[in-house]
Amino acid sequence: MSDPVVSLRLIRLSGLLLKHLESVSRARVLAAEVEALFVGSAVVVYTVDESARTWQARAAVGGITASRGAIAYEEAGSLSAVAEERAVLQFAATDLAREEFAHFDVRQSFSALSYVPILLNDRLLGCVEIVSFGEAATEEALDEASEMADFAAIALDAAQRYEAERGAGLGSVLRLTQLYDIERIFNATLEMRELLPIICSKVQDLLGANAVNLWMVDQNDLVLMEQVGEDGAALGERRADGEGIVGGVGETGEEVLVQEEDGRSVMAAPLLHAEALTGVLEVVRAVGREFGEDDLFTLTQVAGSAAQALHNSSLLQAERKIEVLRTLVGVGQEITSTLNLPRVLEAIVNQPQLVIPYERAAIALEQKGRISVQAISGVTKLDRSTSEVQALNGLLSWVGGVGTEVYVTQRGDEISDARPETREKFRRYFETSGMRSFYALPLGDDEGRLGILSFESSDAEFLGVLHLEIIKILSSQATLALRNASLYKEVPFIGILEPLIEKRRRFMAIERRRRGLLLGSVALVALALVLVPLPMRVSGQAQVSPSLTEYVHAEEDSVVQHAFVREGDHVEPGTPLFQMADWGQRATLAGAQAKYETAMSRMNRALTDNDATAAGQHQLEAEYARGEVARLNDRLKRTMLRSEIAGVVATPHVEDLVGKKLSNGDPVVELMSTQSVVVNVAVPEQDVALVRPGAQTVVKLESFPAATFRGRVDTVSPSGITVGDKHLFFARVALPNEDGRLRPGMQGTGKVRVGLRPLGYVLFRDPALWVWSTLWNWFAW
Repeated sequence: MSDPVVSLRLIRLSGLLLKHLESVSRARVLAAEVEALFVGSAVVVYTVDESARTWQARAAVGGITASRGAIAYEEAGSLSAVAEERAVLQFAATDLAREEFAHFDVRQSFSALSYVPILLNDRLLGCVEIVSFGEAATEEALDEASEMADFAAIALDAAQRYEAERGAGLGSVLRLTQLYDIERIFNATLEMRELLPIICSKVQDLLGANAVNLWMVDQNDLVLMEQVGEDGAALGERRADGEGIVGGVGETGEEVLVQEEDGRSVMAAPLLHAEALTGVLEVVRAVGREFGEDDLFTLTQVAGSAAQALHNSSLLQAERKIEVLRTLVGVGQEITSTLNLPRVLEAIVNQPQLVIPYERAAIALEQKGRISVQAISGVTKLDRSTSEVQALNGLLSWVGGVGTEVYVTQRGDEISDARPETREKFRRYFETSGMRSFYALPLGDDEGRLGILSFESSDAEFLGVLHLEIIKILSSQATLALRNASLYKEVPFIGILEPLIEKRRRFMAIERRRRGLLLGSVALVALALVLVPLPMRVSGQAQVSPSLTEYVHAEEDSVVQHAFVREGDHVEPGTPLFQMADWGQRATLAGAQAKYETAMSRMNRALTDNDATAAGQHQLEAEYARGEVARLNDRLKRTMLRSEIAGVVATPHVEDLVGKKLSNGDPVVELMSTQSVVVNVAVPEQDVALVRPGAQTVVKLESFPAATFRGRVDTVSPSGITVGDKHLFFARVALPNEDGRLRPGMQGTGKVRVGLRPLGYVLFRDPALWVWSTLWNWFAW
């Protein structure tokens, strides 16, 4: 402190620190003052949380970026030594591995790292990290920085105390706000399955609990219905009145706060509505974090809001039960409304989805002693050869062998079945199918078993008690419908004769005059279908593509120094795109130029001295050097990447490439020519033979619904692609785009004119091809 300059600097630091109250602002002041002391260095100020054993960067100056998150002692590298030594430390860069300074990011090499601890009464508050880019910090400068850190320690400690007091004051306001928000959130949903996890998660966040258990009244017991965190209790566990903390609260209806012998802190509050017990809310904290009376009061208030929300949800559930019963009557009528077996099967697997939240239902019928899957929900055409259907068929055959209903769920890694072989069977099935719950029951009556009905879902809890009751009712209706349909199907030729007989009956019921008019109309329509020509068009999805795309590549290993364009910029041939770093090329060119000038000078001197031999030798050297200069000039020019076409920059975030190192041949930017575009019209495989190059095409794009674009087919793709269950080819139509409004990626519809065809050909070509293909598959050799 004897040095007047040092004293003035410390006085200045004190004044600047007093202007701020926040620890971050004071850390920023300290970092700036230390940086001024170490010219050509970067400075980071950290604070430490010794209880959590973490560092936190508070301020960084001098072209350095420090990690913003908490840095654990084990990951802090060189910072760990400060926590251990608590003294001024300095490390040479050559002695450090990259992992030891991974907590900051700097874009240039440095020579040394120096650390000055911030201590207050032997208590470590933080440290100052000095990154030297030139010479390492001297001992005198580090001593001065240490004195500045001692001055700043008091200010940082005061700032942290101020922030803690302010945080405590805001905590009370925040808790009241949270109570209001929680009540609003609880009443925002009436779905019981959504409400239960919301209650638990919000209580955990509000009270900082390790676990929250929500117990609901079920007859005379309390059942654990929802849980957040781990407490040792399992979902579905029961508590009788007076059993444990939860049972005691359920019996007395009063909240409790208990510090258990194992060190845990437990609170429980009743969920009461109109003095009737709905459930119990239990909150648990781990050892070392005890609840207080304020926490118990908060839990009681939250429990009141939760009880009201649960009551509202239960009212909704009751209303839904009535609605479900009404819907169930309609589903039963739909199932039993027909005697056509395929329609009955389709109705059985699809209609119950109105009242049961399953993802897949299936029905298998017993035929000649074997179980075979006949219908799956959402599947119009069943392919029994797929592995998925075969796996389901095998499982339903196994259920048929069991002979009783089967209900298996998977929660986590636990399979809900007592038999190990059954658990292993369903473990494999659930892994391949993605389901987590399977329910199946046999369908049968007094005359015997008809088949197996199953329901599946990826939600292990998709079936409640009400759903199981509904399934039992539906199974009875399905059994009756299947028995009636199977008996009706046994009538000889009923599938062929019934529709023909019905149509003939309706036709003969028409009076004679009307029948004649009807037959004449049919004849006229037939002639029109054969004789009347109609323009035929083949339509398909259309997508705009650029007519020409160019990728500009790096021609040498270098770093992108500057970008002259951005995404969407229009460029002409020769437009500069990027400037690559060229200091190496310039240095090499300067050396070659110097060699050339030296050779020329020596040649001129030899000519002056009439030394033809030396002059000739130097001339050869000059010619070689000149060639080298020309080659290096060309290499220097290649550091400026230019466009070779007129187009638009299509690469996003081009400016982010600045500073990135590229290798020779790496793509840098994509340019798309927009003077003209190509519209790809997807043509179905059955129509591709009709499309020819030169065919007129009209295109309607979604971006321009009022505009119609016209062109001709330039070419038809020689190979097609498969999209879903369709095989498509592409008719490529060139369109002019002088104004640039057509952009690659735009979509719409294209129609290709393929000439005049008879009306019947235009209208019935597709179904006729299908019939012909079907008959060919049946009868052709």
